[in-house]
Amino acid sequence: MRAIVCVGLLLIVLIAPVAADNDQRYGYISLESVQIQLHNDTAIIDMHYSVDEGTRIIFFLLGEQDLKNKLETILNFNNTRMEYINLTNAEFAVGQASYSYGNGIYWFPTHQFNLLIPKLAVSSPQVIRNYSNTNLFPEGMGYFDPVMINQTPPQAPSIS
Repeated sequence: MRAIVCVGLLLIVLIAPVAADNDQRYGYISLESVQIQLHNDTAIIDMHYSVDEGTRIIFFLLGEQDLKNKLETILNFNNTRMEYINLTNAEFAVGQASYSYGNGIYWFPTHQFNLLIPKLAVSSPQVIRNYSNTNLFPEGMGYFDPVMINQTPPQAPSIS
């Protein structure tokens, strides 16, 4: 009987936060900010969030897989690789997030997230763009690899 009561209380703790859902929540996760750093065709994504107190024990008992899956769903990218995760932040690397036009020229296209992001920052080697309360990175952004920019072009042979 005691086990049934404990399981019932655990379910109430898990279901109650979902019932109080809003645009910045996904399940037991409340998203705070996302920073995307663009390096060549790779995006390094740093997410900051909080999880409901009642779910912390599940994270410790069952591991990080459910949290990882929910964060990947929020991001809505292909080719994600988790670099780091805990109960307040996570880092993902996304391969081929940008299109390469050769010679160190890249384009990060418009992107739709699956959740409203309170603070979104997208940075390239040249510029940082900040957005508030959005689920869309609009218009895309072009940028250059600073190593390629600083290389001197080959010299044409001189004619004597």
